[in-house]
Amino acid sequence: MKKILLAVALTALTSGTAFAASGNTSTATGTANATVVAPIKITHTAAAALNFGTITAGTGGTVVVTSAGVGSVTGDVGTVSGNVNAADAFTVTGDGTRAFNITTSAGNTVTAGAATMAFTVSTPASASLVAGSYTLNVGGTLTVASAQAAGAYTGTYTVTATYQ
Repeated sequence: MKKILLAVALTALTSGTAFAASGNTSTATGTANATVVAPIKITHTAAAALNFGTITAGTGGTVVVTSAGVGSVTGDVGTVSGNVNAADAFTVTGDGTRAFNITTSAGNTVTAGAATMAFTVSTPASASLVAGSYTLNVGGTLTVASAQAAGAYTGTYTVTATYQ
């Protein structure tokens, strides 16, 4: 009888230990996902340029060119016969209909020899791709000083597109 009780007790202890160990540990499998999208890319349209036109300086003012390429002047700045204003153009490409932010450089200048004029560029702050593409037209404002030196002024600026 003692042997039977001892065997029953050992069996109960062994089974109890086995159940206790499996109750302290549990394992499950998770899922990992990743989505790769086409990189965003911005390219300048060949032969396009932000053109503030041909002007006279007078006592100074500004030349404003809209993103539609329409020019206007303020202050004592005038346009001359044959003046042509134009917005600049870029193409942004990327993933489907994804939204993106647009930023531009600051401190932009155009120069003619030692003479300079400051300008800012204007773009929307953000946009969305349509079927993976977006045409970005860029306008700007040129600040003309009083008695600005005559010359053919040129300069550059940057535009950056970043996925939201």
